[in-house]
Amino acid sequence: MLIEKMTNFTSEIRALCAEKGMDYIDAVVHWCELNDLEVELAASLVMTDAALLSNIEEEAENLNYLKKTARLPV
Repeated sequence: MLIEKMTNFTSEIRALCAEKGMDYIDAVVHWCELNDLEVELAASLVMTDAALLSNIEEEAENLNYLKKTARLPV
């Protein structure tokens, strides 16, 4: 059961962001609450998906949780 939750993690986080308009950080915390799992476990899952990690880092920088890094204009 836990393995199934973990394999759908990225898609469920993206669905929460798209459907409910949640930020990525909030979506991860919400997913952990729904699945009765620790946030630390979700952190290890985030590390396995570079795109999701990048989105969370950018969001954290915008919220001043992390130091801003240089980014090329897109």
